[in-house]
Amino acid sequence: MSDFETCGGNCSSCGEDCGGGATITLTLDNDETIECSILTIFEAAGKDYIALLPLNEQGENEDGEVFLYRFHEENGVPVLENIEDDDEYEAASDGFDEWLDSLEYDELVSAEEADE
Repeated sequence: MSDFETCGGNCSSCGEDCGGGATITLTLDNDETIECSILTIFEAAGKDYIALLPLNEQGENEDGEVFLYRFHEENGVPVLENIEDDDEYEAASDGFDEWLDSLEYDELVSAEEADE
């Protein structure tokens, strides 16, 4: 289903933060491939999830769409799984929203500290 070109994810195989420009290539059911930037790996409701930003041929995201998948590792290899349960998707979505909120908070605090 997927292939990490570089593992910049917050996983035990590299231990880095996901913001390092890491990408992943997703292969869809129709064999179409989509290049995605890894936004973050986060925990929600006791499970790990990954947020991916699909990119066009120019390496840009055109519509702000984000893909969420369940994430885990098997023998050090990252594995993505579809979220098929509505309740689980809601929990993952809420966890992603909390991550986004924390970024906005961090930016606000940094701006306030810079003003002092």
